[in-house]
Amino acid sequence: MSTTMDFLVEIGTEELPPKALKKLSDAFTEGLVSGLHEAGLKASEVVPYAAPRRLAVWLKNVPIQQPDQHIEKRGPALQAAYDKDGNPSKAAQGFAASCGVAFSALEKLETDKAAWLVFRQTQAGQRTADLLPSIVDRSLANLPIPKRMRWGSGTAEFVRPVHWLVMLAGNTVINAELLGIKTGRETRGHRFHAPDAISINSPCSYAEQLKAAYVLADFSARREKIREGVNSLSAQLGGKAIMPEALLDEVTALVEWPVPVAGHFEEKFLSVPQEALIHTMQGDQKYFGLTDANGKLMPRFITISNIESRDPRKVVEGNERVIRPRFSDAAFFWEQDKKQTLASRRDKLASVVFQQKLGSLLDKSYRVALLSGYIAEQLGAPKHLAIRAAELGKCDLVTHMVFEFTDLQGTMGRYYAEHDQEPAEVAQALEEQYLPRQAGDALPKTQVGQILALAERLDTLAGIFAIGQKPSGTKDPFGLRRAAVGVLRLLIELKLPLDLADLLDNAANHLRAQLGEKPDMQEALDYILERLRAYYQDQGIDGQLVEAVAALRPTQPLDFDKRVKAVTAFRQWPEAESLAAANKRSSNILKKFEGSLPAVVNPSLLQESAEQALAEAIQVQQAKVEPLFAAGSYEQALASLAELRVPVDTFFDQVMVMTDDPALKQNRLALLNNLRSLFLRVADLSVL
Repeated sequence: MSTTMDFLVEIGTEELPPKALKKLSDAFTEGLVSGLHEAGLKASEVVPYAAPRRLAVWLKNVPIQQPDQHIEKRGPALQAAYDKDGNPSKAAQGFAASCGVAFSALEKLETDKAAWLVFRQTQAGQRTADLLPSIVDRSLANLPIPKRMRWGSGTAEFVRPVHWLVMLAGNTVINAELLGIKTGRETRGHRFHAPDAISINSPCSYAEQLKAAYVLADFSARREKIREGVNSLSAQLGGKAIMPEALLDEVTALVEWPVPVAGHFEEKFLSVPQEALIHTMQGDQKYFGLTDANGKLMPRFITISNIESRDPRKVVEGNERVIRPRFSDAAFFWEQDKKQTLASRRDKLASVVFQQKLGSLLDKSYRVALLSGYIAEQLGAPKHLAIRAAELGKCDLVTHMVFEFTDLQGTMGRYYAEHDQEPAEVAQALEEQYLPRQAGDALPKTQVGQILALAERLDTLAGIFAIGQKPSGTKDPFGLRRAAVGVLRLLIELKLPLDLADLLDNAANHLRAQLGEKPDMQEALDYILERLRAYYQDQGIDGQLVEAVAALRPTQPLDFDKRVKAVTAFRQWPEAESLAAANKRSSNILKKFEGSLPAVVNPSLLQESAEQALAEAIQVQQAKVEPLFAAGSYEQALASLAELRVPVDTFFDQVMVMTDDPALKQNRLALLNNLRSLFLRVADLSVL
């Protein structure tokens, strides 16, 4: 007799939200696996299914019965288990009652530290089939559904109305009722090709039976079929499909039986910036656009139909008919917008509020222009181009095209600037100012774009912190976390040698017009630097290394990065552990000293050979590493300081620092202070 079974559960619904389908499927599957684990059960393999009208999971080789459960509950301490007369105390009696037994059934648990009353019981494992309905129910209840809906006259709630529920243990139905629906073995095929009920024979036949009914239930398999179909059809048309992963996921969640279909549109629309056409195809229609060998948009598209039509031409014509008016709108907006220059639109920004206390977008553009000019001066970049880019930076927000397609902000700014014959660097900067948009995104390539991207974020950070609107919990309406990480990435990864405290101070100067006084930027500075911990964590760098550098509070992120990399390399060296311990020991000794630490070593008071050797070694290293520190060559400096390991170890082995002789003690503290100060030019190694 088999000791395992296969289990299948399928929730049949109205069409599920396409952008949430994969997330719902993953969460449902994870919930089932977690529920089995809590019950002491495990499947040999887990196969999830997700399609527009269903969430399902096939769990293979699940034990038919959970193992016996060994229960142990610890009660009150033994000394509190009896009253003064030796009878069970109220606490002991209450514990026994909570366990459902008499006091006499309790046992004693004794350890070296204490003794307690304990309740032990072996509970026979339940049938898995009896446990599964509640496991499924809990998993459904914990799905990430922002807003659940009700349907009919019942009280059940789910992301969409539920119409059927399959629950099989092998070829047997597990009788239960969830979400107001009784379980069975009947599912539904394709809404049009196979609308009748289908009786599922067993979990292993589920996918094939649905495939025969025009439903590819496996999300991953359906996704790959769409990818292959689109690529094959685009190759036949002589192009390459534009296929972002997010769009592929969404289309996969929209169809049960994918059939790729090619359509075309009039070439006249290609005069419109291709980003606008691509945005329309992807955002509104879920089409895959095609580009030629030069990356130029072709007047073709591929859509995924959910049916095998007897007359495919009608499907094509319908899709072509739908896209035409949308492209016509885009072409109209493009032509209308070109009648005015970007510069002539700038005054309209005065009517767009950035933030009530910080003024309009026009006010912001003035501030960003001043800050951009300052940054350009620091970098030796063309100041007039940086200022011009900042002046035009937000002008495309008041165009027809960006009003209709907000995701094209910046991109349309570049097109309009090019049309207005603005300098190429300025036009490119209008698009690059939004980079990076999210984690892992590309950074601006042009110097003017880098300056504008930096100035925009710094003005926002400075302004929002100045009015006390810093992020709290999950609320971050101005995207300050993303802005802060963007600033750090720009400064570090583009190797911009700029001081963050100085930049924020300059940004604060320009806030006087709106706030009446110059705000303090310390909190904003701390907030941005705090993001460095997460920045390096994402790179797999030990938090201790970051803390060692952060302890010195360097405010130039590029310099901070050099220090982190130097300490990371240092930690791999054989001298690292000994020198880190010596720094910690030095720090602990120096902390005990009251008043200003002595810094001058008197050679005549160096009595022991070990302290003489250390003093000489420190003097030699000071001469060696000073130019390295000045050049920011921290790794080379630490490599040189690693030579101090032997004299430092010998010193601590042979010399008593806190001697009774005040003069000697003062001199040895000065020696330790000099030693520690050398390493503090890079990081506080005592943190390691």
